[in-house]
Amino acid sequence: MVASITIFVLAVFVGFEIITKVPPTLHTPLMSGSNAISGISIVGALLATALQAHWFASLLGLLAIVLATVNVVGGYMVTHRMLAMFQQKR
Repeated sequence: MVASITIFVLAVFVGFEIITKVPPTLHTPLMSGSNAISGISIVGALLATALQAHWFASLLGLLAIVLATVNVVGGYMVTHRMLAMFQQKR
């Protein structure tokens, strides 16, 4: 348990440091990539929920499905809006 918490804290720290160093011009492609990762998270959460090994695992799987879906939909909406800014006006 301690090793898992240590890895999680280090991943959060490294992720924060990497994201803060990304220039603003790369945020839209980075968001598109994170949408793909969230799509994979949805598949994993569906599997965790479907196995019904324990009620708490099913609850966490449902929460993961909801949060990852919100992330994917919101990310695609922002990406679509950013790409619309570069289209020629008619």
